[in-house]
Amino acid sequence: AARARCDDQSVPVIEFREITNANRPSVVAIHAGRSEGRFVSSVTDSLEEAAETPEGSPWYRAVYEAGEPVGFVMLSWNVAPNPPDIIGPWFLWKLIVDERHQGRGIGRAIVEEVIRLIRGEGATELFTSHVIGEGGPDGFYERMGFVATGELDPGGERILRLDLPAMGPVP
Repeated sequence: AARARCDDQSVPVIEFREITNANRPSVVAIHAGRSEGRFVSSVTDSLEEAAETPEGSPWYRAVYEAGEPVGFVMLSWNVAPNPPDIIGPWFLWKLIVDERHQGRGIGRAIVEEVIRLIRGEGATELFTSHVIGEGGPDGFYERMGFVATGELDPGGERILRLDLPAMGPVP
């Protein structure tokens, strides 16, 4: 029998759901852990930022696995770029995985689902940014195929780009 590689894990089956009054309390309870505040904002802060930045064309969803909220994702959805403040047209603005569910491939599954959705809308690249520092998400984004553009956003975050071929598997 063939042996599975050590890094093989079952791929989490996730779904994106709109945030409603009914699920809002459980979604805003999602907490990234020690990194929250240093590398990623809270869900509540992210929702406030979306409300305060309509020019960023915010699109956000709760991320569920097996009926339980496990994360949050927010994009600039097909926005007219206006650098340096609005990067796009497709920008992964927030990616939060609850600390109890980290290390199981949920972050990767979220990015893969985002890529699937925006490819369907004609996207050819996806941008994101992150705080630079020890314990940051550099390795995660590198493994996903993102590359640094060499630019920083006004907050000093490193801007990354992922080229999206029209067809083919997610990197």
